[in-house]
Amino acid sequence: MLHHISFSVADLEVAGAFYDAALGALGYRRVFEDRTAIGYGLEDGQDMLCLKLRAAPVRPGPGFHLAFAAPSRAAVDAFHMRALRAGGADNGAPGLRPPYGEHYYAAFVIDPDGYPVEAVINAVP
Repeated sequence: MLHHISFSVADLEVAGAFYDAALGALGYRRVFEDRTAIGYGLEDGQDMLCLKLRAAPVRPGPGFHLAFAAPSRAAVDAFHMRALRAGGADNGAPGLRPPYGEHYYAAFVIDPDGYPVEAVINAVP
């Protein structure tokens, strides 16, 4: 359904370091960058997430979060660990989330700009 999503960040260098670490654990990478934006995805020029530098970022309201697809539970664990090391705040350690499904394995962090992000795999191990 979605082609890509973009949101604003206060410091592109800080946000880029965070997402390089966190999304790198899931197999995503920078697919483009310039002095005002960084795009992440799988193929050059095909961003699925774009960070846009803005002087005064406006965050979405309550209930908003981004959930990134993970290829494995180990990748979810690595996402959480790398995100915390890169300046994120813990918002839910890796583990099963039975209310969301029997095999729903996820980790939650808050990025340096205050956005809640998640890595999830919902598959039989």
